[in-house]
Amino acid sequence: MKMNWWGIVFLLLMTLLCSDVVDGQQYDTVNIKHISLDSFVVKRGFSMNAFIKRVQNDTSFYKAFRSLHLVPFTAVNDFKVYDKHGKVVASMHANAVQKITAKKCRVSSFADKIVTGDFYDRHNNFNYYTAALFYDLFYSDVPVCNQNDIVAGALNVKGKGRMEQNKYELKQLIFNPGSKVQGIPFMGDKASVFDADEVDKYIFKVTTEQYEGEDVYVFSIVPKPEYMHKVVYNELKTWFRQRDYSIMARDYSLSYNTLFYDFDLHMKVRMALINNKLYPTHIDYKGNWHIATKNREQMSVVMDIQY
Repeated sequence: MKMNWWGIVFLLLMTLLCSDVVDGQQYDTVNIKHISLDSFVVKRGFSMNAFIKRVQNDTSFYKAFRSLHLVPFTAVNDFKVYDKHGKVVASMHANAVQKITAKKCRVSSFADKIVTGDFYDRHNNFNYYTAALFYDLFYSDVPVCNQNDIVAGALNVKGKGRMEQNKYELKQLIFNPGSKVQGIPFMGDKASVFDADEVDKYIFKVTTEQYEGEDVYVFSIVPKPEYMHKVVYNELKTWFRQRDYSIMARDYSLSYNTLFYDFDLHMKVRMALINNKLYPTHIDYKGNWHIATKNREQMSVVMDIQY
């Protein structure tokens, strides 16, 4: 399966990593004019600029996904491919098991697999790039050793080969949300929502609520009505645990349209505290994207993970 090296960036809206790199942006000087704070936040003397810096420098989200590679788990996977009319034309449902060997290597296996349509080609390879990337990110049918959940500097590491380059760009988009993403053609700095040229196109909001029995701050970004179709992020919403600012959940919605490509991506990630560590437990992805000279790909992926 071949694709332009940057095509993957619009594919997933999900993967795994942090952000100790913020592309030189000076968040302490960001001037956010349109921000809404609920009464509880106001009473606590909330500092918006300090909070934004926490958002951009978070490592808990990345660490939770890296920790996924260190423990046994089972996951129910549901992949569906749609045509332009919204009809399911191919699918794969399977239960995945990750085992950790005596040498502390991870290896995956699938059971109860049900496949329809052309989900695989005649060589049993994925026919759809979304499925191939998901598998590459979460599973391996051969042992992978020397894994760790150390996050410092990891987002800067670029592997060799097209797939590794694609994953690097995607991780920038997902795990450093709101910051500049290098390498996406024709987008410029539009993904950098805190940049001086973009920040006034969005409305920022911070509220408080309960999530899974925890007090959380809910930080959300939506575009102003007049910029609805001129920005990349339609929504970015994150639930931060108040006691340590760990991310408990995150919703993304991104879209963009050029003469050469378009994409409309939505993803929800839910986390849980297990044995005093955060792990992803639910991933819900919906994506519709097209690149010039390539077939449009529209797919949904749901993963429910148990430890």
